[in-house]
Amino acid sequence: MRQLPALVCTAFLALAATTATTASYAQDSEELAKKLSNPVAALISVPIQYNYDHHYGSNELGHRNLINIQPVVPISLNADWTLISRTILPVISQDNVIAGSGQSGIGDITQSFFFSPKQPTAGGLIWGVGPAFLLPTGSNDQLSARKWGAGPTLVVLKQEGPWSYGALANHIWGGGGDSERTNVSNTFLQPFLSYTTKEAWTYALNTESSYDWKAKQWSVPVNFMVSKLVRFGKQPVSFGVGARYWAESPDNGPHDWGMRGVVTFLFPE
Repeated sequence: MRQLPALVCTAFLALAATTATTASYAQDSEELAKKLSNPVAALISVPIQYNYDHHYGSNELGHRNLINIQPVVPISLNADWTLISRTILPVISQDNVIAGSGQSGIGDITQSFFFSPKQPTAGGLIWGVGPAFLLPTGSNDQLSARKWGAGPTLVVLKQEGPWSYGALANHIWGGGGDSERTNVSNTFLQPFLSYTTKEAWTYALNTESSYDWKAKQWSVPVNFMVSKLVRFGKQPVSFGVGARYWAESPDNGPHDWGMRGVVTFLFPE
């Protein structure tokens, strides 16, 4: 009986330590989930994004499976500045997007670099600016512009409590490469809004609008995503799923609804 108080005390301390650890993990997971809403966060991440779209073409018989592999790597330049490398490598499988044919392979890589201050401004603004490049890496003529391209890119956002909101944009001009192909002049606009809970659930809404200045055509998919950050041991991973609606697209583009799934591996310092 004399040992009972000591056992109760030990059990209480163990429970308190477990509770504190759980609370610490929950808070850490919430912060990591919020960093995923920041395109220039100082966090190594590897999102693997799957997209399915259909009703391509004037007869709406085409469909496409697209996997974007998108590693993000921050590089500390000095005490005040970080260089963020963002790569988008598309892997594509499509059928009847070009009537009567199917293609599969790698598409053109978009490579962006953002120079971003390590601390937000006095008003809480987070921003980054730099160059973006189009690399004609497509393994199939139908999956590539066959043009080199470059232009400016910019991201601006704020994070207040559970909310993150802002926009990412770039414009790429392309020339050289295949002389028989039309030169590239595309603007990309991605306004976004997200809400992250203390349980590391994130609800996000954005558009990934692009305007082709040569064809004078808009593509405007509106995306809604729900994601959850979990841990496998010490490895944080975010899983997300969502739907999108094509508010505007070219005649040969997708129509109606599509879907998206994302798995993101995080490597915090």
